[in-house]
Amino acid sequence: MKKIEIITRPYKLDEVKNALTEMGIKGMTASEVKGFGRQRGHKEVYRGAEYQVDFVAKVKIEVVVEDKRLAEVIQVVQKTAQTGQVGDGKIFVLPVEDVIRIRTGETGEAAV
Repeated sequence: MKKIEIITRPYKLDEVKNALTEMGIKGMTASEVKGFGRQRGHKEVYRGAEYQVDFVAKVKIEVVVEDKRLAEVIQVVQKTAQTGQVGDGKIFVLPVEDVIRIRTGETGEAAV
């Protein structure tokens, strides 16, 4: 199994969630996060003064999938979250050793 962490623009959350749900992904976690990559934030003007905003608001979506679905999920996320502009985000893939459903004690892919 793999854990996919998607860092993307906040307004893309619903689109990505709907695309993953349509393909049968049953669960995911979304968090509001702040960070920066190559874009290094942006400048804003407040009451006539310009200041640098280093951390940009993003959304982190976490999904655990079976290895056989990994490429399909990545492709759908990339297509859905992409705007073609700097700051579209990143997709991280991490190995998952095991999953345990607390309520039933199920383990492995059955717990996902």
